Amino acid sequence: MCISAASGPLSEPKVPVTGAKIPLDGSPGSPSVTNMNEIVVGVDGSEHALVAVDWAAEEAHRRAASLRVVHVMVPWPLDIPVDPRVVAVWEGQVNTGEGQQVVDEGLQRARRRVPDLRVAGERSSGQPAATLIEAAENAAMLVVGSRGTGALAEVLLGSVALQVASHARCPAVAVPAVGPEVHGEIVVGVDGSPAGAAAVRFAFEEAELRQARLRAVLAWTHPASTRPGDMQPLVFDPEIVAAEERRLLSESLAGWREKHPDVTVVPEVTRARATRALAAASERADLLIVGSRGRGGFTGLLLGSVGHAMLHRAHCPVAVIRPHTN
Repeated sequence: MCISAASGPLSEPKVPVTGAKIPLDGSPGSPSVTNMNEIVVGVDGSEHALVAVDWAAEEAHRRAASLRVVHVMVPWPLDIPVDPRVVAVWEGQVNTGEGQQVVDEGLQRARRRVPDLRVAGERSSGQPAATLIEAAENAAMLVVGSRGTGALAEVLLGSVALQVASHARCPAVAVPAVGPEVHGEIVVGVDGSPAGAAAVRFAFEEAELRQARLRAVLAWTHPASTRPGDMQPLVFDPEIVAAEERRLLSESLAGWREKHPDVTVVPEVTRARATRALAAASERADLLIVGSRGRGGFTGLLLGSVGHAMLHRAHCPVAVIRPHTN
């Protein structure tokens, strides 16, 4: 899998659906993502990808799930006429030689991290993000490194990570090359949107699995509006708005607190931009969870501005949750 800024745009993949579909709509009574028993992780030979394998192996162990290590090779990369025999030789060498080596390295890394883990490897060819999304069609989670190989990997978010976060039907996690420090805290962004509700649900599950604290952050800068384009008042009482936001946060957490009584919840309402508040909270978190799109912005967006910013700015792994997946 080649993760670089040059992979190009990705349209919503049209892939056949097999197996049962489990909705992730954020309601306390809906089925749990933990009902699915496989995590898929993409590898490309980079150190970022191997750190993602470490993270995915530990997550699979927590969920009693299996791990599938997937390496996707881009087909013949040159858009020029070439003798088909040359292309065949190139693809054969890459897929059977270097490609298998990348998969084997990922498998060894996972087994070292969790010796008794059920793990399998897979090589494939195609557009990396679309192929990974298809591979994870019925998975509990799709995990990738936040950056991979490529000339701009150190300055730009890997396009595969961004596209996976935008389009994956299951929870998508981008893992940076972070240190081993464990904080014992999960952070979730709350905003009252359907995707935000799904993120809250996922966050409670993660906190319970990890026996971690859950910090629920609701950030505001003006009176709440659920419809893009609504006129905001020029003058408002900050205390009244803050009280309304606290009510929204309390309502967003109530059902899940009852369902997960052992999870310690730290509610946090702050007057700040969501990107700034969540980035700051991520400095002391083991995982940051956000909805794919909040209550503002354009309804056609698959990934909102907050989710996009967190993929760039968070100091810990970021899970992006869509309002209905698998």
